[in-house]
Amino acid sequence: MAIIDCPECTQKISDQSVCCTNCGFPTSKMKFLMKCPECSESISNQGISCTNCGFPIANIAPFKAVPPPLPTNNYTTIVHVNRKSKGVAALLALFLGGFGIHKFYLGQTLWGILYLLFCWTFIPAIISIFEVIILLFMNESEFNRRFG
Repeated sequence: MAIIDCPECTQKISDQSVCCTNCGFPTSKMKFLMKCPECSESISNQGISCTNCGFPIANIAPFKAVPPPLPTNNYTTIVHVNRKSKGVAALLALFLGGFGIHKFYLGQTLWGILYLLFCWTFIPAIISIFEVIILLFMNESEFNRRFG
C-alpha cells in the first residue's frame, strides 16, 4: 500500500482506495507507480503484468458500498386475537345448552361437566336460555374480558 497524490486536487490518498476522499476522482483512472509483489520492480498500475518478471497485476475490484440497514421499529405491536366468538357461544348455548357444550367452548370445564351430569333434569336447558340472552346483550369488550 502506498500514499499517492490525486491528480485532480493533489490530496494525499491511499492507492488501495476506490476514489479520492476529497474530490471523488476514481483511482482506476489515476496512473502511478507501484512495486511488483514478486520482484519489487517499479511498475505502472495500468499495466497487466510486471515488465520485469511477468507477474500478473491483480486489478482490485472497486469497493461497493453496502447500503445502511433499514430502520427497525423499537417497539412491539401487541395484537389481541379473540379466539372465542360471542355469536358461536350464544348459538351453542341456544341449541346445545342443555348439555353444557357452550360452557366447554368458553373454557368453563367444571360447569360443562355439571351441565352434563344434570342434563336429564332439563334445569341446564332452562339456565342456558337465560345465558343466551345474557350473551347476546353483553358487549364485546366485556365478553373478551370474561372469556377471551
